Amino acid sequence: MIKRTNRFLSSYSLSLSIDHREGMEESRTESAPAGDDPATATAEDEGLAAAAAAVLDLTSCQLHDLTSVELPPTLIELDLTANRLASLDPRIGQLSNLKKLSFRQNLIDDAAAAAISGWEALSGLEELVLRDNKLTKLPGAHIFKRLLVFDVSFNEIPSLSGLSKVSSTLKELYVSKNEVPKIEEIDHFTDLQILELGSNRLRVMENLQTLVKLQELWLGRNRIKTVNLCGLKCIEKISLQSNRLTSMAGFEGCIALEELYLSHNGIAKMEGLSTLVNLRVLDLSSNKLKSIDDIQNLTRLEDLWLNDNQIESLETIAEAVAGSTEKLTTLYLENNPCAKSPNYFTTLKQIFPNIQQIDSKIFA
Repeated sequence: MIKRTNRFLSSYSLSLSIDHREGMEESRTESAPAGDDPATATAEDEGLAAAAAAVLDLTSCQLHDLTSVELPPTLIELDLTANRLASLDPRIGQLSNLKKLSFRQNLIDDAAAAAISGWEALSGLEELVLRDNKLTKLPGAHIFKRLLVFDVSFNEIPSLSGLSKVSSTLKELYVSKNEVPKIEEIDHFTDLQILELGSNRLRVMENLQTLVKLQELWLGRNRIKTVNLCGLKCIEKISLQSNRLTSMAGFEGCIALEELYLSHNGIAKMEGLSTLVNLRVLDLSSNKLKSIDDIQNLTRLEDLWLNDNQIESLETIAEAVAGSTEKLTTLYLENNPCAKSPNYFTTLKQIFPNIQQIDSKIFA
């Protein structure tokens, strides 16, 4: 599963001191060429000040509470990532202009998170991040009528119960690394674009049929045995790494698919791929493959990961990957019997003239 970075916009922090801004102003005044319009400089300063007053980034400040922190009512973004907060400052619930709020990597439990359901003034909040805390149930986010991003990954949540109350405006939902056994209460998210439920206890792919705008589906590290995309055709990225798949059947209709990650399963045959003409990345490493099949028509394929399988020979690889011999830039075949072939790298470079990386070896 690809690691998510902090999605808060980088901007001027409120920590930009008044003295520092005054120093910038003095420096600008001294160095300004004759004839420069002072009004322009003033407008720039006002713009900087406005940006600073709108964003407060307190990441990794080791705060146990916010008693020493001023929370201006003009705040649009508040980032409290990586602190030691075990309770929620009630003043946050009065920041009516707030659009983005992150409590990522703190010590917030269910009792502390209960305050969120009473934050009526924040009804316009668009992004709420409670990733990596101590939650054992979904917090009451129903108060936020315009929510676009909801992240409760890396907690101990045992089910998606309560998700039906979250606003249907949601576009990104992250509930990875919890204890969820079933995909449920998501049918009203018809605008959802990203669904991340990796590292849970899922056994079945279900209840996805109404997610008609879904573009990314991340279900790695679960217990899924069979692919069932419920008729969805707009998905561009799918991860089912580290599950219990033995067959690739089920992807044939995903014609918009660009990235497919299926490593660490029990797949013995490459199949159902010929219709995926937009595929750029295919990861089938650590499976039980003995040959390369069904990808000769994939003309856009750039990355092909087949390492740690049982592929015997390089003799048929040129034909097997015929459509992408010019496009392919990354190929992993290490830990297959074929990787011990004489002139291994030379042979592959001849087949793929634009290759940039074979296994761990990078070519200039």
